[in-house]
Amino acid sequence: MPGVCWVFLLLLLFAHICDGFYLPGSYMHTYSTKDTIFAKVNSLTSIETELPFSYYSLPYCKPLGGVKKSAENLGELLMGDQIDNSPYRFRMNVNESLYLCTTSPLNEHEVKLLKQRTRDLYQVNMILDNLPVMRIAKQNGVNIQWTGFPVGYSPPNSNDDYIINHLKFKVLVHEYEGSGVEIIGTGEDGMAVFPKADKKKASGFEIVGFEVVPCSVKYDPKAMTKLHMYDKVSSVNCPLGLDKSQIIRERERISFTYEVEFVKSDIRWPSRWDAYLKMEGARVHWFSILNSLMVITFLAGIVFVIFLRTVRRDLTRYEELDKEAQAQMNEELSGWKLVVGDVFREPDCPKLLCVMIGDGVQIMGMAAVTIVFAAFGFMSPASRGMLLTGMIILYLFLGIVAGYVAVRLWRTLKGTSEGWRSVSWSVACFFPGIVFVILTVLNFILWGSKSTGAIPISLYFVLLSLWFCISVPLTLIGGFIGTRAEAIQYPVRTNQIPREVPARKYPSWLLVLGAGTLPFGTLFIELFFILSSIWLGRFYYVFGFLLIVLLLLIIVCAEVSVVLTYMHLCVEDWRWWWKAFFASGSVSLYVFLYSINYLVFDLQSLSGPVSAILYLGYSMIMAIAIMLSTGTIGFITSFYFVHYLFSSVKID
Repeated sequence: MPGVCWVFLLLLLFAHICDGFYLPGSYMHTYSTKDTIFAKVNSLTSIETELPFSYYSLPYCKPLGGVKKSAENLGELLMGDQIDNSPYRFRMNVNESLYLCTTSPLNEHEVKLLKQRTRDLYQVNMILDNLPVMRIAKQNGVNIQWTGFPVGYSPPNSNDDYIINHLKFKVLVHEYEGSGVEIIGTGEDGMAVFPKADKKKASGFEIVGFEVVPCSVKYDPKAMTKLHMYDKVSSVNCPLGLDKSQIIRERERISFTYEVEFVKSDIRWPSRWDAYLKMEGARVHWFSILNSLMVITFLAGIVFVIFLRTVRRDLTRYEELDKEAQAQMNEELSGWKLVVGDVFREPDCPKLLCVMIGDGVQIMGMAAVTIVFAAFGFMSPASRGMLLTGMIILYLFLGIVAGYVAVRLWRTLKGTSEGWRSVSWSVACFFPGIVFVILTVLNFILWGSKSTGAIPISLYFVLLSLWFCISVPLTLIGGFIGTRAEAIQYPVRTNQIPREVPARKYPSWLLVLGAGTLPFGTLFIELFFILSSIWLGRFYYVFGFLLIVLLLLIIVCAEVSVVLTYMHLCVEDWRWWWKAFFASGSVSLYVFLYSINYLVFDLQSLSGPVSAILYLGYSMIMAIAIMLSTGTIGFITSFYFVHYLFSSVKID
C-alpha cells in the first residue's frame, strides 16, 4: 500500500511539472535562422515493379563526406528502406539557388539504367526533418498529392527520356515560442523532453511542410564544371520546353542544381502530418461498416432462432419425457440429438488442428493488439517501420499463448499430455516456417534483381535468432503451462463405434466454402485500401475504421461458424471440427482471389514476372495468416457452442 501511495505522489508531481505533451511522433526539432539541415534519401520505389533500389545506384551527386547509412529498425529493413545522407543542404530561412555537381560523361550502362528507371516510373523519396517530400500535380483540374518525385520523364510519342536535375523546394516553417509544453516523442531520434527551464532553447522555427517542384534543365557543362558544390546559380522557371531540358544519352554530362524557398505557415507541429494522412473515401468506409452490420444482424437473427426456438424447444420436450418415452423418442428422433455419442469423437489429424488453432490465436492476438495501438495513435507514420517491428515483437511474445492454447486443446482431444513437446515445437515452426520458405524464395528473386528489398544475410540470422531464442522457448513454456491446466471435460460420453454419417445430395464442403463469402463481405472494402497502401505507395492511417472492421469480422466469423456447425449436426454429421474451422477460415480463399483480381485490374501498371511473383508471394502469406486467425475464431466459438448445447442434454 505505501508503494502505491508513492507512485501516486510521483504521478501528481509529474503532472504538476508538465503542462502537456505530444504523442506520438518524433520529438519536435526547432531551428534558429541559418541553422544547417541536410535532407536524407530513401530507396527509389516504383508502383510498376515494386522492386526498391538504392538512391546511389543512379549517377546522383554524393555528399562531400561520403555516403553514410542511417540507423534502421527491423521494420525498415524488411520493407526494403535504405536511408542515406544526401548533399542537399538547407539553411533555415535562407532562400537560395545552389549548384551541386556535374557528372562525368554518361556511359552506356548508366544511360540504360537511367532510361529503365525513368520508364518504370521510379520515384526519388527524400526526407527533411523526418517529413517525406511531397509533390502536388494537377490531373483533370484536380490537385493530387504524391510523395517523392520522378527520376525522369518520357514525353508521349517520343523515344527520348529526360532526367530531373533541378529541384525547387518549398519548406513550410512555423515560428514556435516555448510555452512550457513538454514534448515527449518516439521518433527515429529517440525520446526527448524539454523542461520549462529550457523553453528559450526550444524556441525557434519548426519544419511543418516539405514540397518540391521537379524539372529538367539543360546546362552548359563547361560553365558548370567551374563551379564548386553550394556555389550560387540563377533561379529557374519550371517547366521548360524539351529543347531546354536535359536529355538522357551517352556522353552527356548532367549538372544538378536546386533552389530553396522558406515560407511561413500557420500549420502547427502536431498537425504537420495531416497533409499526408488526408482520409480519402470516408463514406466508402462507413458504407462498408453499415453493410457488415446488416450481415451481422441477419446472422444474429439466425443464431437467435437456433438458440431460443429450436434448441430450447427441443431440449424442453426431451427433458420432460420419462425414460421409456425418451427411449421411444430416440428411435424416432432425427437431427443433432442423435449424434450425442459421436459429437466429441476425435477429429482427423488432431495434431495439425491443435497447431493451426495455436498459430491462429497468436496471429489474431498480434493483429488485434497492433490495430488497437495504431487506432489510439501509438504507431506514428513519423516512425517508419515501427508498425512492422511492433507486429514482429508481439508475435514473438504471444508464442506463450499459442503454446498454451494448442497443448490444452491437445489434452482435451487426447485425454493425456503425452506428445505436448511435439505439439509445441510444431506450433513454433508451422506458420513461421511457411513464411520463411516463401520469403527465402522471394529473396533469391530480389537478390537476382539487385534490389534493396532483398533481406541481407545478417538480417536473416537476426530473424532466425529471434525465432529460435525467443519464440520457440516461449511456445514451449506456454505448452508446459498448458499441461498443468485442467483439460476441458466433455459433457457427454463418446461411443466406441462411430455412427455412420447419412449420405448427402451435395458435398458438405461446398457449403463450408460458400460460408466464407459472408466474412469476406465485411472485409473486402477495407482490403482494397490496405492493398492500395502497400502496392501503390499510399499512406494508410484509418486504423479506427480498421479496428471497427476487425470487431465486425470477429463477430461474423463466430456467427457463420456456429450456424454452419448447427446445420451439420442437424443432418447427423458429427464431423464438425474441421468444418467449423474452414467455415470462417475459407474467407482466405476469397481474399487471395481478390488479390489476384486486384493485380489484374487495379495494378495494371505492374510489369514483369518478377513483380507478379513478389505480389503473389506476399498475398499468399497474407491469405494463410487470415485463414489461421479467422478459422481459429470460428473453431473456438463452435467448440463452446457444441459444448453448451450437449451439456444441456440429460444422459444416463
